[in-house]
Amino acid sequence: MSDPIHRPTGGYIDLAREKRLFDLRQEAAEKGKVEAIGVRPSGAPFPVASPRTGYYGIPLLKEPSWTWEIPVYFFVGGAAGSAGVIGAVSRWLGDDPKLTRDCRFVAAAGTALSVPLLVADLGRPERFLAMMRVFKPQSPMSVGAWTLAVFGTFSAGAAFAEMLGRRFDWLPIRLIADISGVVSAAAGLPFSNYTGVLIGATAIPVWNENVATLPINFGMCGLNSAVSILELLGHHHNRALNTLGMGASAVETIECISVESSRKPVMDPLKHGKSGLVTRMGCFLSGPVPLALRIASAFAGERRSRQLRNLAAASSIAGSMLTRIAWVHAGHVSARNWRLPLEIKEEAVAATPEAQPKRVIEQDTERRATGD
Repeated sequence: MSDPIHRPTGGYIDLAREKRLFDLRQEAAEKGKVEAIGVRPSGAPFPVASPRTGYYGIPLLKEPSWTWEIPVYFFVGGAAGSAGVIGAVSRWLGDDPKLTRDCRFVAAAGTALSVPLLVADLGRPERFLAMMRVFKPQSPMSVGAWTLAVFGTFSAGAAFAEMLGRRFDWLPIRLIADISGVVSAAAGLPFSNYTGVLIGATAIPVWNENVATLPINFGMCGLNSAVSILELLGHHHNRALNTLGMGASAVETIECISVESSRKPVMDPLKHGKSGLVTRMGCFLSGPVPLALRIASAFAGERRSRQLRNLAAASSIAGSMLTRIAWVHAGHVSARNWRLPLEIKEEAVAATPEAQPKRVIEQDTERRATGD
């Protein structure tokens, strides 16, 4: 380290520090950012945030401001989007006009409920309209708002044309119904699971940790709900629906096992406390219970099979709703834990090449603070 130079006005200039500051300014000017890890000056009044000391014990993240409307919106939107997809597949690959009709009505009804639920959470209708001013592919919220608009428009068009077609069997009406059904299905697929992407692309630790699986989980919940609603509307004889329900319940069972087997502290809100209880109830009712009931119905008589599938449908609907509530509640619990973001940051820093020098600086800072 070079010798300090005496200032004419008093004090000393540390040449090494001045060179370091010059290098940092130069790096910022050339790259637009500084990649070096910052340090806490000795004697600085601000605390050192760490998983052990925290930051005055204050949560570092703001809790989600969502109320009860959002988990209901997740449930209704997931079921409506999946119903739109099932309706299009039934129209072009199946021979069950009643199933196609009911799918279109369920999709339209789901949209009619989704918009007021979303607006109620936003507070004012103009806030929803403000999201439609621009389209941002990098924003899950913007993509979701536009997907809802497209899906709602064409699912309503398909349902309205379906109603007219029952009275007027005209080719133009059938064409409008079929084209609207196809577009509704194309928008319904992302609409059924975009909410999983939406909450995963946040700083809430428990949501961000599951960003890769949340869209699959929400998509399967939506499919399970749509199949169950259609069965309760009288389509309990359709084997394809039962197979879809089995597949969705099997995926949800796997997801439940994955959550339970995880040892990461970030997953604790899904396994402990009230949020953990609701999560386990939702997993149990939407995963293994309907899966077992649907498998049993495949080997039972007609009357018994209908009863088992109705029980599976009711269980799936309750479980899917509880799963949405559990994820939102777990997000609140995760945001209140001030240790989690600091632990995640500490693990990320420890994996960088600069981790060792930073640790030396932290140890030196701790020694100075304690006077050792």
